[in-house]
Amino acid sequence: MSTIVEKIFAEHSKDRVEPGEIVWIDLDVRTARDFGGPNVVKHLMEHYEGDYLEDPEKTYFTFDLSVPAKTIKYAINQQVCRRFAKETGMGIFDVDAGIGTHVLLEKGIVRPGSTAVGTDSHYNILGAIGAFGQGMGDKDIAFAFKTGKTWFEVPESMKITVEGKYDWPASARDLTFAVMKEIGSSGMLGKAADYYGDAIDNLSLDGRITLASQTTEMGGIIAFIPPNKEVLSFVEERTGQPQKGIYPDKDATYSEEVHIDVEGLEPLVAAPPKPTNVKPVSELEGMEIDSVFIGSCTNGRYEDMLAAARVLKGNKVKEGVNLRITPSTKEVWARVIKEGLIDIFLKAGAVVLTNPGCGGCAEGMPGLVGKDEVELSTTNRNYPGKQGPGKIYLVSPATAAASAVKGYLTSAKEVMQ
Repeated sequence: MSTIVEKIFAEHSKDRVEPGEIVWIDLDVRTARDFGGPNVVKHLMEHYEGDYLEDPEKTYFTFDLSVPAKTIKYAINQQVCRRFAKETGMGIFDVDAGIGTHVLLEKGIVRPGSTAVGTDSHYNILGAIGAFGQGMGDKDIAFAFKTGKTWFEVPESMKITVEGKYDWPASARDLTFAVMKEIGSSGMLGKAADYYGDAIDNLSLDGRITLASQTTEMGGIIAFIPPNKEVLSFVEERTGQPQKGIYPDKDATYSEEVHIDVEGLEPLVAAPPKPTNVKPVSELEGMEIDSVFIGSCTNGRYEDMLAAARVLKGNKVKEGVNLRITPSTKEVWARVIKEGLIDIFLKAGAVVLTNPGCGGCAEGMPGLVGKDEVELSTTNRNYPGKQGPGKIYLVSPATAAASAVKGYLTSAKEVMQ
């Protein structure tokens, strides 16, 4: 009668695993980013003696927020981490690697059923392959580095079933918006979730990453997308080992069940001031825009780049509109180059950041907005001030690209008729 989180915790703990119980779990992976990493190093040196890492082979720094460093502060931070990694023998994915959680997936470091923690509020994106991931503070991550363990209160789980079929230009991002509209900003607060339904089963790995990336914006601790054959094959290819997913029992106990129908789904947009303020694109059709950003851990995968290229091919970005594109990882970036998408972007008039990472979702990187600027973004948050003093409207890559061509918010159908 167990949910996914209960099964994963049970495999990594000697404690009784029931909702509300405090359990100590063993961690398969622990990481820190270029933002929180120096503080993790500081806490380790101030509070612990001797060996700082329980297992250097399971411990990593990931640089993705300011890559290469755009400020002196970040340059100093990154160098602190590099020195510590060299001294301790831990792993490091430097400024050329890309978004940390994505790199962990691509390298096969995190697998279905794994437990992992890091200094990233969207670390629960690892639920995309059925792994447990959680963002934590600097002191907690320092403890995890030192001991290889951490504690959690076992959360209740909710069951989210998504059914129905939809056609292009609706996408996994629009499915995610539909879920967010139904759940709201606090509907998953303090809980885990297990996703069910044909619409979920049919999601590609890139689509699952998009859906999992917005768990935090619904208040959730973690949302699991049980791996299908495609996902398991991906992980097997990256690890060279057979993989099996962890799935909820048919009679698992849930605190709440939600059903969402995405039949005939149309492109959606999340308007300020929060990412759950979701409306049909058609309702805001014609809203003039100043800039567009495509990228981030939510929509920086190859499928996202391909969706944008499909719309931009043979078209030009509207004069006066600034389109910026950032791939999520080196692997994605290399494929974009190899398959000619970069040429499409450049000919259309986009500014393509030549290094993978968080891009405009992080302060100091291309994609920020000025006062009174209206931007369409494929990032995960649009809270006031998140990317600057302007207004951020969250959309899918296809909608973002089409709107960049037209100069106003519109569906991709309006460009590709």
